[in-house]
Amino acid sequence: MSKFNSTHNKGFQMTFDNGFRLSVQWGVGNYCQKKSDGMFGDEMKGKFWESTSAEIAVFNDNVKDTPIIPLNDGLDMVCGWLNTDQVAKVMAIVQSAKSADEIVLKCKALNL
Repeated sequence: MSKFNSTHNKGFQMTFDNGFRLSVQWGVGNYCQKKSDGMFGDEMKGKFWESTSAEIAVFNDNVKDTPIIPLNDGLDMVCGWLNTDQVAKVMAIVQSAKSADEIVLKCKALNL
């Protein structure tokens, strides 16, 4: 089932019908422009919170044990410092993917 989730005024998640979920975050502590801009929770103090970059993670909700998909050769479970164009490209990959391996290969080709 597809759906949207919000995350404390600093990001969102999208679950697609194929069972994959994309998380996009840009708050304090995330790998983004706002990483060190205050304390966790500062994002909720304003009406809007913006950043020039974001961190992403991809999950396979069809798998219970290890749902996160390592996108950058297993060095980290998230990819950070991405701009809006890069996030949009990953979003399209995740939405249309048939397998986790397909997501990994196509994201690797993007040199995230």
